[in-house]
Amino acid sequence: MSANCCSANKMTKKQLALEAINRLKILYPDAICSLDYQNPLHLLISVRLAAQCTDARVNQVTPALFASYPTLEALADAEPEDIEPYIHSCGFFRQKAKDIVYTCRAIKERFNGLVPDNMEDLLSLSGVGRKTANLILGDVYGKPAIVCDTHCIRISGRLGLTDGTKDPFKTEMQLQKLLPPEESSDFCHRLVMFGRDVCTARAPKCSECSLSNICKYKEDNVNVNN
Repeated sequence: MSANCCSANKMTKKQLALEAINRLKILYPDAICSLDYQNPLHLLISVRLAAQCTDARVNQVTPALFASYPTLEALADAEPEDIEPYIHSCGFFRQKAKDIVYTCRAIKERFNGLVPDNMEDLLSLSGVGRKTANLILGDVYGKPAIVCDTHCIRISGRLGLTDGTKDPFKTEMQLQKLLPPEESSDFCHRLVMFGRDVCTARAPKCSECSLSNICKYKEDNVNVNN
């Protein structure tokens, strides 16, 4: 479809999803995670630290943490209070320190030192929810995954891909029916970049948006103003 294609109200949700995927690919050819990491364990820990914290802050904190605790064994042998000073600026540092240590102990003792490659085992780790698990599955193991962060939830609702739910699980299940499995993980990464640049939470830049003519949010606002 071209940039002058029909409006969101005249497209099926699957057509809308494919058009959004294609346009975001043009805007963001490289769909990458904004967290810096060297291996699956680093990504798992970084995602936990990113809760209620910016990725930029996490990227500032993790080099010192991983320099002092360079291996899974070192982190598993640490006590949570040993980790706290390194991650204090990330917020909720006491709970995050516990989750990091307990997760590393579980990976060492139950999973032969390897970050699990399936949803069930990932969810059994301390502090790991579906968003984190999906990120690991998609970025590390190349499996179909839908990472429902605030950008994904907000933009999917605005576009009309979902019913507007704010619930991450419901958003994931609704998008799962629409997104080609091989595109789902990268699509979520692109939504993060798009959400930061254009479709922001408080002041979306609709006049600058290349998705505006297929966006339910834009159409609804036009109808209200008219």
